Amino acid sequence: MLKMGNNININQLSKKEDWLQQLANVITKPEKLLNILELDNKYKIEKLNKLRTVFPLRVPKSFVNRMKKNTIKDPLLMQVLINHKELINTRGYSQDPLNEQSSTIPGLLHKYKNRIVLLLKNSCAINCRYCFRRYFPYYKNQGNKRNWQIALNYINLHTEINEVIFSGGDPLIAKDHEIEWIIKQLETISHIKQLRIHTRFPVVIPARVTDQLCKIFKKTKFNILLVTHINHAQEINDEVFTIVYKLKKAGVTLLNQSVLLKGINDSVETLVRLNNTLFDVGILPYYLHILDKVQGTAHFSVKKENILQLINDLPLQLSGYMIPKLVNDNHKFKKVLNNLHIK
Repeated sequence: MLKMGNNININQLSKKEDWLQQLANVITKPEKLLNILELDNKYKIEKLNKLRTVFPLRVPKSFVNRMKKNTIKDPLLMQVLINHKELINTRGYSQDPLNEQSSTIPGLLHKYKNRIVLLLKNSCAINCRYCFRRYFPYYKNQGNKRNWQIALNYINLHTEINEVIFSGGDPLIAKDHEIEWIIKQLETISHIKQLRIHTRFPVVIPARVTDQLCKIFKKTKFNILLVTHINHAQEINDEVFTIVYKLKKAGVTLLNQSVLLKGINDSVETLVRLNNTLFDVGILPYYLHILDKVQGTAHFSVKKENILQLINDLPLQLSGYMIPKLVNDNHKFKKVLNNLHIK
């Protein structure tokens, strides 16, 4: 088991408190978060309040519980705390960097020939400040059975599709019975062979991985591939370890994708620790994303020369299978990068 450090104990998670209760009790006020972390006198809360309507603060207590007190540069806090730099308009950044908002099928994105992304739900347990879908028009892409049925009809007609990717929002916002329903519908489509789920729930609210959800995953004909979103080793505690083990017992394959974020995980030491910790708990490092250029996130961007240094240094400290692929998304495709591309 992981040996956990001296983190906060604001609200030890009770097994009696289910994931829906935890979801309902997320922190949404910057002053409350800063007060818990004993930072309320060191940050201008009035500035943060002006930003609430742009992209609200949203963070579960279980995630806050892993942050360090009195540390404004805590790598978990920096991922979620509203920052006045988000109001800066940066050249080359847009509200739709991947050109997803022009999709004609509600909640369905078909960028690659053989696979589609299904935006199962339109909200998350946590609002990550670097989110590339922070401006996505979810009101036009509601996650409900009506829209799911439209998507299923589309998938039925397009036999070139063999993989469905659940995304969002966070797809595990959907309740167990909803997930079971849509998986059963997909099982009736003969050309669908693979099912992938992208989620932060196993990390931010581990209790979301219920016994019932694991039963659904275990009995489906699909080999479920679950991609966690973990950016820093500090996010992984004993509870995450237990949930990963539970998922693996249900036959789920676990991969991880991270986003390279300035001041959070842009050092060799931090990435080595992250990937070693991921592997220790049973998750294979998969992708390390260059920041998508969504408006309001430029302060997270890592310089090209620093990225090049990471590419050169990581193989000296990690075996090949422990090094995630460095990738850059655009509106057409995902490009795997190496030092030639960075130059």
